[in-house]
This record gives sequence, structure tokens and C-alpha cells, in this order.
Amino acid sequence: MGQPWRHGPGAELTGRGGLRTLPFERSNATGDPMTKSIQLATDGEVRALLGDGDEVLKTLNAMASPRVTARGQEVRVEGEGPELDTVFSLLESMVSAVRKGHTLTGPDAEYLLRMALGGEVPVVEHLLDKTVLVTEKGRRIRPRTLGQLRYVEAIERHGVTFSIGPAGTGKTYLAMGMAVASLAAKQYERLILSRPAVEAGESLGFLPGDLREKVDPYLRPLYDALYDMMRMERAQKMLERGAIEVVPLAYMRGRTLNDAFIILDEAQNTTEAQMKMFLTRMGYSSKIVVTGDVTQVDLPAGKRSGLKQARELLGGIDGIAHIALGDEDVVRHPLVRRIIRAYDRADAERGEESDAASE
Repeated sequence: MGQPWRHGPGAELTGRGGLRTLPFERSNATGDPMTKSIQLATDGEVRALLGDGDEVLKTLNAMASPRVTARGQEVRVEGEGPELDTVFSLLESMVSAVRKGHTLTGPDAEYLLRMALGGEVPVVEHLLDKTVLVTEKGRRIRPRTLGQLRYVEAIERHGVTFSIGPAGTGKTYLAMGMAVASLAAKQYERLILSRPAVEAGESLGFLPGDLREKVDPYLRPLYDALYDMMRMERAQKMLERGAIEVVPLAYMRGRTLNDAFIILDEAQNTTEAQMKMFLTRMGYSSKIVVTGDVTQVDLPAGKRSGLKQARELLGGIDGIAHIALGDEDVVRHPLVRRIIRAYDRADAERGEESDAASE
């Protein structure tokens, strides 16, 4: 016969949409594993929690020793020791997030479990609860890593925020989401998106066509992100009336930008003079976010990145935040993280060889 079931300390939160932890645990007096269970309300909640193809379930079972199983609308965790409590607490946080409209993925589960096993379950709940924007298509944009959460909170609290990190860390996308949400809430009158057009340089004025035709290839990623968050028809109307501007950095000179949320993307490709020019465009009731990857500078030889200089000069100034994102914050395909690490190792080895050659 199986081990007897007994009432355990499981809490109950009842009421509509409430989380109900089943108050049963298998006795471990003889060393058997213990079981904790969560009862979900609907099949939709189960699908949102477990992910496509049960990828969340598979990730949790691959990374932690407690066994997570689902049957109908009940999810069980079976295991021993502190790790059982950690995985179960994480599941409770994930269920709460699902009931607020989130759908979880395998990469979400991987990152969240690593955090939870490191003792950061309360932070996990805060991370899952943070929503930057609900798009017009109903998709939620939110920080997915602790670094991204710090980045979003820095933008909320500071007038100027610098975010430096590799591709795939959500630097521009999260800033765009916050800008669109702020514009919808009428916190700002305008959204201004800018990028340096490095290859075009000073010859932009001699290229055929109007302004958009000249710089469109360089600004296209900003349009793509914008159309991902707003329906194209609405975005086009806002672009036409000037509520949203997508402009090359060269065309920012001489302007004073009041009541605006301003994003400078690919800022590693600004010169020192351009960065100073851009930052001093900031007017009253405005917010600036500057993003870039200092390992991907495309400036001509002899030109120093304005982003690197700004990082050195503006540290410690009240009202300015500097957020560093790393490969652990990459939220694209898992291979992107591995690619970044491989290049970082190669750069480090080249640096060591250079140091050795100079001795």
C-alpha cells in the first residue's frame, strides 16, 4: 500500500481566480518523497503555465530534482528537502503570473528556476508581475530577466538611462515598449526614435530621394519594433502628425525636445561630438534612453565612440542611470547566448595575446 496522506501546512487563497494550494503532503516519515499540489481553475491556465508542447514542464524537470507532473488541472511537485519548497514556491509565482495574463515559455522557466535556486524567489514574483505594455494585439511586453527588470525600473526613475549590452538583451525593444505606453498614457506629447546612419555620414544630403528614402535602411529596425507594438495604420497616422518621429541622428542638431520620450539606438556608432549634441537636445519634461553595444562599433578608424566616452564622463551624476546587460539577459534563441559567449572568449584571448606581445 502507498504511504498515507496527511494534512500539511499548505495555505488556501479562495475566491474568484484565487490560488488554491491543496493542503495535502505525502508523509516522509520513512524517507519517501513529499508531494505538493496546485489546482488550476481552467484548461487555459494549464496551457499558459506549461507552455507550448509542455516546454515549461520539461524545462523544470530537466533542471531540478523535484518531479513536476500535470494531470488535468492539477500540477504536482514531488521531491525532498529545500529544493522541493523552492520549485513549489516558483510554481505558485508562475501561476499568479498566468492569472494576470502572462503565458510562460521554456526559456522563461529556465531563467526563473536558476534565479529561484539562487534564493531569489521573491524577485521572481516581482519580475513576473511587471508589465511594460500590452500591445494592441493583446501581447504583453515585460522584462524577462533580472537585468531587464533593473533596466525598466531605471527608465522609470531617471531622466536619462544608458543601456549597454549585446544583441538580444531587449535594450531597444523594452525602451520602445515603455515609450509607447507613456505616449498612450499622455505622459509625453511625442515619441522620438533616432539612430546614427554611420555609412551615410555627411553625404546624406547628396543622396537621391526624400529624407525617408535616404535613411530608411538605417532606421528600418525602429519601424519594425514600432509596428510590432502598434497597428500599422495607427502608427502611420501618428507619424504623419508628428506624434512619433523616426529620424537619423544627423537631423537632431539645433532642436530642443520638450515633452518627449527620446530613444537613441545603436549609440556606439555616435562620435563624441554627436553624443554631446544629442544629450543636450533634452528639453523640459522629457526622458532619454540611450542603447548600444560597445563591442560592435562601426565608426571609421581613429573615431572614438561617444557611448564609451559618455559611460566614463557621466557616471555618478544624479538623474542618470547606467545599466549593463550581459549574455545572461539574452532572450532570443538559446544559441545567441552561446554565440555571444564564444565571441567574448575570443576577444579575451586576443587581448591576452596582445598584452603578452607588448611585454
